Amino acid sequence: MTSAAASWHPLSPGERSVAIDVLVNGPLSRSELARRLDLSAGSLTRLTKPLIESGLLIEVPEAGAPAEVRTGRPSQPLDVVADSRAFVGFKVTDDMAYGVLTTLRSEIVARHDRPLTTHDPAQVADLLAEMTTELTRGHGARVAGIGIGVGGLVRARAVVGESRFLHWRDVPLAELVQERTGLPVVVENDVAALVEAETWFGAGRGLDRFVVLTIGAGIGYGLVLGGRRVPYAEEDRGFGTHWIVSADGPLTPEGERGSAVSLLTIPSIRYQIRAATGHDHTYEEILVLAAAGEPMPARVVEEAARALGILVAQIANFAMPQKILLAGEGVGLMDVAAKTVEDTVRGRRHPLAAPIDLETKVSDFHDWARGAAVLAIQVLVLGTAEA
Repeated sequence: MTSAAASWHPLSPGERSVAIDVLVNGPLSRSELARRLDLSAGSLTRLTKPLIESGLLIEVPEAGAPAEVRTGRPSQPLDVVADSRAFVGFKVTDDMAYGVLTTLRSEIVARHDRPLTTHDPAQVADLLAEMTTELTRGHGARVAGIGIGVGGLVRARAVVGESRFLHWRDVPLAELVQERTGLPVVVENDVAALVEAETWFGAGRGLDRFVVLTIGAGIGYGLVLGGRRVPYAEEDRGFGTHWIVSADGPLTPEGERGSAVSLLTIPSIRYQIRAATGHDHTYEEILVLAAAGEPMPARVVEEAARALGILVAQIANFAMPQKILLAGEGVGLMDVAAKTVEDTVRGRRHPLAAPIDLETKVSDFHDWARGAAVLAIQVLVLGTAEA
């Protein structure tokens, strides 16, 4: 980022911890908040008083409480004003830019998409600036920042070091968009952004160990330990390309023979069907044909399901997460072949191993854009681009 992001007014570390816990987990009663942060009642009162006086936190009626007691008593739960700030999030693909406007709690309140007709960085930045104007038109909340997710290697949450989808190297995307909008901008790998969103506001909220596995145009992986995403240098350097799950599996244009990428990604599944039948089908059509028992689609989908089961089992065996979230455009596979996935997972785990909490979430590109908006939320509340 080229300038400091606007943040919550200067807070002490203790005040910031209280405010963030209420943001992510609220509304919370004072007793619950004190328990979560291991604070005495007196310490909590000292920390929350300036937050309430400044309007950062508010007292809200307790659900189910009689109307006559909903009058600002100290026992009332604390919450944030979710619509006090707005955030723009973008997911940029090779041919589209998907945009959302969210509240402080990452609830989507507007969507706007535009075709990407060029990969020229300056023109892409122009487009994102135009979309920001469109998304924020008519919304009263002050826009506090922009988050952008791209499929690629991102440095310092500002520069796209490499993106094979956009054919970019060393593009200072945050600076380009900030110059055009005047808003703080943070850029991140799209899978990392999705992991941050699910950790703060989604399936991984409150969990110590959590994994996100995405399948779609590629395979993405994110690991959360101690409630924080683990960054790694190989982000978006082809996760699954060299992870061999079946030595005699298919050879496709992307990935080694029998790799997770060759077996599981949407382009690879479409390639296998086209190579075997001479007919080009969409991914959705292949799933329908497989469900109907068409031999070749059924075989390819079954192999993909086994590959997914092997991946899930191996991740569970090594990372020991409390939950694995399966997301992305390719998770329709579970609608057709969930039993194969589940049977494979059990076959690759110790008989006495605890069942895996596997949650499936069909994600469209607006979910990825929402993930990018959460990056901007983090910059506001943490006061830094580093989550």
